Amino acid sequence: MISTSDFRKGMRIKIEGQPYYIVDFQHTKVARGGATVKTKLKHIKTGSVIERTFNGGEQFEQPDFDDRKMQYMYNDGNEWNFMDAATFDQIAIPKDKLGDSIWYLKENEEYHILFFEGEPISLDLPPAVIFEVTDAEPAIKGDTVSNVMKGATVETGLQVKVPMFVKVGDRIKIDTREGKYIERA
Repeated sequence: MISTSDFRKGMRIKIEGQPYYIVDFQHTKVARGGATVKTKLKHIKTGSVIERTFNGGEQFEQPDFDDRKMQYMYNDGNEWNFMDAATFDQIAIPKDKLGDSIWYLKENEEYHILFFEGEPISLDLPPAVIFEVTDAEPAIKGDTVSNVMKGATVETGLQVKVPMFVKVGDRIKIDTREGKYIERA
């Protein structure tokens, strides 16, 4: 069991059967009253943020989380398939659960997948990934005076704005949080 005195930022807890992690918390004590803990919680599945106040010493269930390192194999259009390298178990995660993460997945690369009660609920991406440019708009002579960007497509189909000097075949680093070009790799 987890008590309110055990709360830490980033800690995962289970409230009313739902998985949350603690974004922020504050212990308060009033003169004659009991201690309370004001928290800001983020739902792990939906991403919604709520604020809740708990009484001091309140107990919570230890959540059944499992973090596994899995290799991305392939997608069939609707589901992205991963394999556990240790047990060779395979799982398929629907496109709607992965969201925009699908643009940053590279075949045969390993990713951390968080499971809640045996069901995959989130995928941890690295802060930056390196992809090869498969299509890029041609650079127009004379556009180099200012910081002009052009459109480019990488091997996963992600479209990103890049500087004029990037051409087809170049390898570029992309920030997975913002989907923006960082540098040539």
